[in-house]
Amino acid sequence: MNEVENGPDVPRGVVSHEVPELLRNDVRLLGELLGRVLREAGGDDLLADVERLRELAIASHSEPNGHALDEAEALVAGFSHERAEQVARAFTCYFHLANLAEEYHRVRVLHDRESRLAPHELAPDDSLPAAYQQLVTEVGEDEARARLRGLEFRPVFTAHPTEARRRAVSRSIRRVAELVAERDTLQIGGTTLAENERRLLAEIDTLWRTSPLRAEKPTVIDEVATVLSIFDSTLADVLPTVYRRLDDWLLEDAAGTTAPVVAPFARLGTWIGGDRDGNPNVTAEVTRAAAVLASEHALDALLASARRTSDGLTLDGSGTPASAELLALWQRQRSLSDAITARIAGDAPNEPHRRALLGVIERIAATRRRDADLAYATAEELESDLRTVQASLVAAGARRAAYGDLQRLIWQVQTFGFHLAELEVRQHSQVHAAALADIEEHGIDGDLQPMTVEVLDTFRALGTVQRRFGVDAARRYIVSFTQSADHLPAVYRLAELAFGGTEHAPVIDAVPLFETFADLQNSVEILDAALAHPRVQERLAANGRRVEVMLGYSDSSKDVGPVSATLALDDAQRRIAEWARRNDIVLTLFHGRGGALGRGGGPANRAVLAQPPGSVDGRFKLTEQGEVIFARYGDPDIATRHIEQVTAATLLADAPSVVRRNDEAAARFADLAARLDASSRERFHALVRADGFPSWFAQVTPLEEIGLLPIGSRPARRGLSVSSLDDLRAIPWVFSWSQARINLAGWYGLGSALAAVGDEAELRAAYAEWPLFATIIDNVEMSLAKTDERIAARYLALGDRDDLARMVLDEMALTRRWVLATTGSTGVLSRRRILGRAVQLRSPYVDALSLLQLRALRGLRTGEDPQSADELRRLLLLSVNGVAAGLQNTG
Repeated sequence: MNEVENGPDVPRGVVSHEVPELLRNDVRLLGELLGRVLREAGGDDLLADVERLRELAIASHSEPNGHALDEAEALVAGFSHERAEQVARAFTCYFHLANLAEEYHRVRVLHDRESRLAPHELAPDDSLPAAYQQLVTEVGEDEARARLRGLEFRPVFTAHPTEARRRAVSRSIRRVAELVAERDTLQIGGTTLAENERRLLAEIDTLWRTSPLRAEKPTVIDEVATVLSIFDSTLADVLPTVYRRLDDWLLEDAAGTTAPVVAPFARLGTWIGGDRDGNPNVTAEVTRAAAVLASEHALDALLASARRTSDGLTLDGSGTPASAELLALWQRQRSLSDAITARIAGDAPNEPHRRALLGVIERIAATRRRDADLAYATAEELESDLRTVQASLVAAGARRAAYGDLQRLIWQVQTFGFHLAELEVRQHSQVHAAALADIEEHGIDGDLQPMTVEVLDTFRALGTVQRRFGVDAARRYIVSFTQSADHLPAVYRLAELAFGGTEHAPVIDAVPLFETFADLQNSVEILDAALAHPRVQERLAANGRRVEVMLGYSDSSKDVGPVSATLALDDAQRRIAEWARRNDIVLTLFHGRGGALGRGGGPANRAVLAQPPGSVDGRFKLTEQGEVIFARYGDPDIATRHIEQVTAATLLADAPSVVRRNDEAAARFADLAARLDASSRERFHALVRADGFPSWFAQVTPLEEIGLLPIGSRPARRGLSVSSLDDLRAIPWVFSWSQARINLAGWYGLGSALAAVGDEAELRAAYAEWPLFATIIDNVEMSLAKTDERIAARYLALGDRDDLARMVLDEMALTRRWVLATTGSTGVLSRRRILGRAVQLRSPYVDALSLLQLRALRGLRTGEDPQSADELRRLLLLSVNGVAAGLQNTG
């Protein structure tokens, strides 16, 4: 299997982009090796079938009559069940290989760009140093430093869903990626290209032979372990690297010889093990287990970093004498264990700083194994000991040792503590209401419903986590569907009931989550009313009047469509920010963004700069979900780049020039926003509120079958049927449309809205001057690039509603036409070289998998061959994995 070439094979509607030679070579090599593996595994016939389908899929993009696509569909229809599965797996393997080649090429480009910068030279415009420099220019050095000190970036990892691919597949892909990278660094006398190719063949063979489908759904703890693997492989080291890079730039030649300017600004959060809204698998016991597992990984990382630091701290006491404080620290360590400190003294004779650090290491290890006699009580206690070592080194003149690896270790302690990531709990407001009613009726010691008991046990679990790992380990409690001011005090009341009063109750910040369109509209009124409640006021007095408000992108988009939802979210942020100013509140807006565009996805840094003035204020918190976690944080170089881009945008969001631009654009285009909102919502509701739409949606997409995919512990629906979209979670809503190559959740209604405006000059002016509108248009363009009207029409034909199918296809064409008119582009993604190239490489191959999926879906929908239902269902699930890999998103 080989890569799509430039020229006539470019996907329909997508402008051709030159594929860089190095990337082309990698994809070609991996495709050829996969072809060899397929021939070895299934013979020449298998490879011939794969190649024939590939050729027809490519040819279908360059011919107007559609014969090649019809011929490809006929070829797929003639495959045996076994051959269809083999072909689906072959194309899925290809996507995994193409994806890793692209990811590595991104790393290659980043390295090349870095290598061209002179020391202390300003990095690209969207880098953190560039953002800081612009801020200095606009507000002065002192104010810029103050804003830098207050900077916060809080990614929160969630598991709905986890990736469609198995962890075994992910590990195999990572090993192949390492071998691809190795080819760039092979030297004479090192590993030969032949040996590298042999190992590549072995790994690709393993990838091919590894089942892409899980045997069963992952448990919540499995999901915790999956994300912790990202911490182990990248984040433990990437975050201090980001701090160091900025500090080096700010301090220039003084870097590493003086106290750092940069304070840690990133804090990790997680819902995995805490998010119980609609997930019965998340219990109090699971929450406790998730916290323990995360702590073990945090302490392991601190141990490894401390040991590396101690290896370089072999400074002789004669030339680098210990301070009185360091000697006192050593005496305290001796009092904890004479045996351990005697051994340390023998290992580090006349090396007082290394000796003290080895004592610290012993105490970290004791904390890991829960040895109460030696363990640190808190991470702050550990940091204090490290500061003592650092101050002694500074006093002795060993400033580089003080501010080198030791400073990196201190940053890690400050960032991760002993808990690694704050475990956030989420539960539905109605569950709380039912629990309070149950307790009122039966008493706290009465015969309570199982759900009420679980609610109370959840608060007890939070208390356990806080006692063991500190308050910051589990303090935030998100209330889903906050629709009344009473929903926030209910959290505090339940915590008190669980502990028999306030004295022993855990410290909690109740966080409202406004999800639906109506909730967003009512958000300020709800917040105002909640503010009057004594329990809320008491918490504000204790936490410095800090309030977090979460905004849900998913359900609002499903309510009113992507355009109206985006505008409603912008309006809610503007009004909530003003509410915070009126009430002297330090506000953090928490963005519940998914990876897919129908769930608020798209480049996060651009989204930050498009936020209403005052709504960011140096703090940005968002959910990172599903495959986005691995895409953004799976590689250390890409993770570093992503974190720097987002934090740079966060720092700049309230720069005077950005505030002025967003304020002026919002005022100038307010009427345009109102027209877009009304027209897009009307068009969206005409479709989703049509009689029979929910059942038709389930008929023309693999919605039901996606629910069978064991990709996450969470159920796909809140209820048992699809008679109403209200009970359908946003993820399968988005995932199903993307699988059908329609991506309706990301764009439907925009074409009608733009056409209703009808003024190309006004729309182009808005695109140039209004960041929010530009973000909408660019995200829709990205979504449209992954659609295909020819494939979409085949899915829509599975239903018996030509009227609804026609609405979808007409709106798709209308949206494409008006997006191009608004951007002044000749074709989709013509101005976006990297993304256009990715679509160019993948689209024909996704078509092949879509045809295989359509074969399975038709068979299941018609029921003509009930004996083959299991084989068809398996083929469909295999194709779902492949299409997700090809499009690079689930939901």
